[in-house]
Amino acid sequence: MNKNMLTGIQSTGIPHLGNILGVIIPSINIANNSKYSSYIFIADLHSLIEMKNLETIRNNTYQITAAWLAFGLNTEKNLLYRQSDVSEVTELAWYLNCFFPYQRLTLAHSFKKKMKNNEKINVGVFSYPILMAADILLYNAEIIPVGKDQLQHIEIARYIANRFNKKIGKKIFILPKAFLKKETMLIPGIDGKKMSKSKKNWIDIFSSDEILKKQIMSIHTDNKSLNEKKNPDKNYIMYLYKLLAPIDRVEEMRKKYIMGGYGYLEAKIALYECIIKKFSVERKNFFSLIKKKYLLDRILDLGAKKAKNIAFKRLNNIRKILKFNPS
Repeated sequence: MNKNMLTGIQSTGIPHLGNILGVIIPSINIANNSKYSSYIFIADLHSLIEMKNLETIRNNTYQITAAWLAFGLNTEKNLLYRQSDVSEVTELAWYLNCFFPYQRLTLAHSFKKKMKNNEKINVGVFSYPILMAADILLYNAEIIPVGKDQLQHIEIARYIANRFNKKIGKKIFILPKAFLKKETMLIPGIDGKKMSKSKKNWIDIFSSDEILKKQIMSIHTDNKSLNEKKNPDKNYIMYLYKLLAPIDRVEEMRKKYIMGGYGYLEAKIALYECIIKKFSVERKNFFSLIKKKYLLDRILDLGAKKAKNIAFKRLNNIRKILKFNPS
């Protein structure tokens, strides 16, 4: 029996380089493997926590869908759908809410951080981990490709699944496991902090050549001069280049850093050219797909229909176990 893999990206903006290296590419490598049944969703309900303009969320959904397809996701084999098209997830989230202690949610990192920063907090922020757990447990997903910042949420999902199973006396839910690669679990943005849409420090490979180059030229560096020797292990340009370039090119740049006489401007140009070359096919695919909203809608609708059919049967079984009237 195939294992289930599930992952999602919020529709708060176009996927940046961190999303692509940390989630999209690893997920597609798993999804296109015959050993897995994969569920990939656009997390538009989660996006409502931060964004209130539904038209913007809708447009972002198209961009994210086009990005998944541009990188080669096989939608004949895998399900790609909008979270909001599967209403069963919100019903399951409510059941899980009623089995999870309030005090444990107050310890969630994202909630605590917003509290510490005196940010405006809605109920969605507080209950975010529960909805994420419902996304996962609805399909009994076992493999969850995530970034480092989502690890606690996977632990919460495991806790909920285990608690629910014990309470009911049956193994309803499989305990999910986080999947992340060490080298891509924390991709630095142009300021060295984790690449994030909220921090506006991202690199957008789907932008125009001009904007992409401007973003790369904005990567923070120290103030060492052209002739000074530089530490390749403490440099954001080198960190990104190492993830993208062939090994021989990486070693070549590394030697130039150590020897001196090699400036950060040259390194940034090398990184820019590397990104343009490495993602040339994906960028071309994206620019073509984003013009075909009708095609993106058709793919999402078909994915939602299949996902909802599976979710309905699964939730019906949970209703029976809870002794609610099944549909």
